[in-house]
Amino acid sequence: MKTVGLPPLAWLRAFEATARHLSFTRASQELNLTQSAVSQHVRSLETLLGCSLFVRKTRALELTLEGETYLPSLREAFDLITRSTQLVTGSDLGRNLTLQCNLAFSVYWLAPRLRRLYEEFPWLTLNIVTSIWDTEKRAADASLEIRFARPEDMPTAAIRLAEEKCYPVCSPGLPEEERSLESGRLFDCAGITGSWSGWMNSQGRSFAREAEVNLASTYVIAISAALNGAGLVLAHDTLVGDLLQSGDLVRPFEHQAPLSEAYFVRTPPPYAETPASKVFLDWIQKERASTR
Repeated sequence: MKTVGLPPLAWLRAFEATARHLSFTRASQELNLTQSAVSQHVRSLETLLGCSLFVRKTRALELTLEGETYLPSLREAFDLITRSTQLVTGSDLGRNLTLQCNLAFSVYWLAPRLRRLYEEFPWLTLNIVTSIWDTEKRAADASLEIRFARPEDMPTAAIRLAEEKCYPVCSPGLPEEERSLESGRLFDCAGITGSWSGWMNSQGRSFAREAEVNLASTYVIAISAALNGAGLVLAHDTLVGDLLQSGDLVRPFEHQAPLSEAYFVRTPPPYAETPASKVFLDWIQKERASTR
């Protein structure tokens, strides 16, 4: 088998940018090169590797299997170089942390605790990047990620922050007749296993109102609806614990059911750890333990 040395950086940058845009034109604009130069760099890399990285069509590019295999490792290498350079030359010296975080977790759990975080670590600068669906593309420079997911969908190294239980909540001012499971207005978050049907079934009761449940793409909408007296929402501990304690929400029913999903922290590999990522990870685990 032929041994191939490290390809020139210009070839690798041309391939990564072209793969990201699936366009030689847009890659050339990003790299400030001519389109023919980017195309030639990619062809030179393909010649060195002895395989095609793209399927070239009339008006489109597609990655080959070899290209799809090569790209993740290359991106990880570029990310490592970027972070290492920032650590050596940047003014932050590991003080900045980019956190990709579930939107509802950011609003209802993290934001209310940020003052405590900054009081303990006043040197820390936190950049929070949110997404509605946790399967959306991760921010390129995110050091840590907090995701709401099932355990089987997470890597084994991910840290589970807590076990979750779901139950209905509503505004304390919601009239008694509107708290009825048979006729009240119901809200839920789409795509979650802990549904109204599951909560009812866990009590041995049937549920025939699935078509009437109002769905939202994020718990931020569903919980906001409950806070403003729109009806009952099926929520879980992490998101509504503080709101229940403050009296902004109440639990009209005692029953709670285990939730398959939970909040996980995806940690960086050891080489990418920074002072900021280390203190934040320690802090959030201590905070979660103190609120269980």
